Amino acid sequence: MTSAAFLAVSDVIVGYGGNTVLDRLSLSIERGEFVALLGSSGCGKTTLLRTIAGFNRPQSGSLTLAGRDITLAAPDKRNMAMVFQSYALWPHMTVAQNIGYGLKLARKPRHEIDARVEEIAGMLGLAGLEDRKPAALSGGQRQRVALGRALAVEPDVLLLDEPLSNLDARVRLNVRHEIRALQKRLGITAIHVTHDREEAMVMADRIVILDKGMIAQQGAPHEVFNRPMSPFVAAFMGAENIVDLAGVVEGNRVEIVEGPSNRRAMIGLDGRRLSSGRVEARFRPEAAELVPASATAASDRNGAESRDEDALTLLGTVEQTSYPGGCWRHVVAVGAAKVAVDAPTAIEPGTPVTLRVPAAALFLFDAPGRGAEPVPRLVAA
Repeated sequence: MTSAAFLAVSDVIVGYGGNTVLDRLSLSIERGEFVALLGSSGCGKTTLLRTIAGFNRPQSGSLTLAGRDITLAAPDKRNMAMVFQSYALWPHMTVAQNIGYGLKLARKPRHEIDARVEEIAGMLGLAGLEDRKPAALSGGQRQRVALGRALAVEPDVLLLDEPLSNLDARVRLNVRHEIRALQKRLGITAIHVTHDREEAMVMADRIVILDKGMIAQQGAPHEVFNRPMSPFVAAFMGAENIVDLAGVVEGNRVEIVEGPSNRRAMIGLDGRRLSSGRVEARFRPEAAELVPASATAASDRNGAESRDEDALTLLGTVEQTSYPGGCWRHVVAVGAAKVAVDAPTAIEPGTPVTLRVPAAALFLFDAPGRGAEPVPRLVAA
């Protein structure tokens, strides 16, 4: 963590009732950066947001904002604003009154409040709705009012606690792009809590994945998506297909040993940290090429080059086929494993198939519960 960070969380421990929720967590955020805190329920992301806001006091560790220690500062002394999941609008107040509420508490002059409310309403597409009350607004409009109230006070940091979760899918897609565009336009520092992977991917400059009160991985969306550092992160980023294999590390490559349900493959390590032994292979449903085994057998008979370089070929049987939209989803039995694979056309259940997963879309990890161990190789007769 750099000393120049605009917002710095250093070795923070937060717990409730004897249970540690944040475990010596450190995080630095630069001015103008949009950071998404991503993780499953109970991972500590909302607790971290509330600690940054000042609603939770850490048991140890510190927080600084623009070089100022705010560890013990009250929430209203941090110049931050939060948009809550419920929006928390005053039902008896109009749009204009809700947006200007923080300015009124700060005892700003009436003319200044009116001018700021008009500016914010125009910016958020709420012009003409200033006299309406929340009950007369759509969900998307309520969300914009809550965002406007937060922006009106010109905070140093905007905190977003799953503000889109109450919107229907179509509205959510539009609003998340609006928030991102507004954040970039204003250059405001934003921290966004979500459990929605796609939402984090499209909105954030950096994704921070939390697990059990610690940071499992952080980085630009494309880095975390394409280079997960652990099975947990790979699964959270959509690579939930798991196949157990045997591997032998040789220099900068790993040989995937031929088995009953896979062909021999040579995969470049390319930064992967592996040791010889049991290997856990993970991939996403859209990453594999799925074809009937008869087609690949015919190709092999015609002398086609074997595709065991920089790709993993698995052998299986289709068990289920469904159409979720845009592609056909297949459940394929690969040995004892069941994997989901997408394809442009349907393949009937009971059909033997091959799955080819390119190395770039294949995530390999040492299998849990083992150390380095010798792996017998199958020798062709």
